[in-house]
Amino acid sequence: MIGATKTALWDDLQPLLAGRTFTDLTHAFHPGQPHFPAFPDEVREAVYDLAKGDGFTADRYSIIGQWGTHVDPPSHFIRGGLTLDQIPVEDMVLPLVILDITDRVGANADACPTVEDIQAWECRNGTVPAGSFVALRTGWSRRWPDADAMANRDGAGVSHTPGWSQEVLTFLIEERSIAALGHEQTDTDPGLATSRQDFSLETYVLAKNRWQIELLANLDGLPEAGAALIATWPKPLQGSGFPARVFAIH
Repeated sequence: MIGATKTALWDDLQPLLAGRTFTDLTHAFHPGQPHFPAFPDEVREAVYDLAKGDGFTADRYSIIGQWGTHVDPPSHFIRGGLTLDQIPVEDMVLPLVILDITDRVGANADACPTVEDIQAWECRNGTVPAGSFVALRTGWSRRWPDADAMANRDGAGVSHTPGWSQEVLTFLIEERSIAALGHEQTDTDPGLATSRQDFSLETYVLAKNRWQIELLANLDGLPEAGAALIATWPKPLQGSGFPARVFAIH
């Protein structure tokens, strides 16, 4: 009976997945890639190397947890907040909502979403589902892996990048009860804020017991509603962040 039950579940899933598109939303990380300026670069060492005559290849990776496309759990900013190993796996499969401000960002790199953007989305698609993952599509990931283009600093050193807004985050979390969010840029807060060391929006999200994915890739072309997002990551005990593998099924 146990074997039959397992087969039945897969039989149910196969027709749902047949003909679907799987889109990888993850940058492949590597030394020298764009990253938060206070963090050290990746150091990678081949401890054993087939090319040098060893019987296998095994690399040592030295990275900060918030490296490349990565997950931030509440404990990243909040003392006593959920750590990576405390987020249940059933919370890693979510309905995907795409909030698109790409055209606005093309005209103004400092652009942020508004509640009117959500209201327009809901007019087209219905209410943002509770427990969903909301991704902010800005087109910013097209700049990867050019660190200068990602930071987009002016002559005074001020970064001009899109980000979230407090009104939108408050609405999505308080009024729509979303589970998590993500974005293409390095930070939750727009560049004008992070340039003055203001990370209040990221603090707000994590203090509300939500997790987020930063530096998403390949959001272009995804439907704004109806897709599923799967976010996975390793399970370090009391982990405060780690590179993630994230993909959409649509």
